Amino acid sequence: MDCDPDGQHGAVPPEQRLNMFALVVYIPGPLGRFLDDLRRELTPPCNPHAHVSVLPPRPLNVDWLTASADARAVLEACPPFDVELTEAYKFDGTDVIYLGVGAGASELRRLHSDMCDGALSFEEPFAYCPHVTVAQEIPHDRVGEVEEIARRRWREFRGERRFRVEQAVFVQNAVPNRWIDLAVYELGGVAAKS
Repeated sequence: MDCDPDGQHGAVPPEQRLNMFALVVYIPGPLGRFLDDLRRELTPPCNPHAHVSVLPPRPLNVDWLTASADARAVLEACPPFDVELTEAYKFDGTDVIYLGVGAGASELRRLHSDMCDGALSFEEPFAYCPHVTVAQEIPHDRVGEVEEIARRRWREFRGERRFRVEQAVFVQNAVPNRWIDLAVYELGGVAAKS
């Protein structure tokens, strides 16, 4: 995932930027590396950066800096919290394979709810469900096989399945399907960059 801290210039020209934004929590350390490797194994040639979406992708009807200010206000009022990943599942209808969230799910839902009005409002096509995607856009005839591999690899993982949420990142989509970091916020604090 490319990083473009000023949100205006840099590695991705403005004409390649889409009006599609999200707010994510990146998963750090060995757990994040394992999830990136798993996603590359399940759906090559994916270039992942393991995360939990607080706000799934959405267009904005305002400048991203205005939306960013709304996100910052909510995040400054939220203390850091822990998230624990549970089991591998599949969303019916979309065949997306994901890891569920146990501990921390209520905090993620609260953040999502608190941000879904004002500049960040959007009528989402699916009910919000905190999760980590490990495979998507799988040929239909391979879904069962990929789901079984995901479950087996997750059972074999011996590392820590819990991580601390201390930051959230506002991101923008650009062609060809890459995400640019626009602003990083410290929970209970101020924006690290904007």
